[in-house]
Amino acid sequence: MIFDFEPGDKVVNPDNMAWGIGQVQSIIKEKITVNFENVGKKVINGNIINLVKFKKYGNNKD
Repeated sequence: MIFDFEPGDKVVNPDNMAWGIGQVQSIIKEKITVNFENVGKKVINGNIINLVKFKKYGNNKD
């Protein structure tokens, strides 16, 4: 599976918004390592959990 983000991108987990904004650290196959501001590092299975790119309000570049 190909994901729409790369290391350094900011993401959120819509099912766990309390985790805060995360920064993608690495992507290896379906395993995505993300460092979230409120819960620290999580290894996400991208086939099960859908992460969404974080876009700041008023930023139309992404």
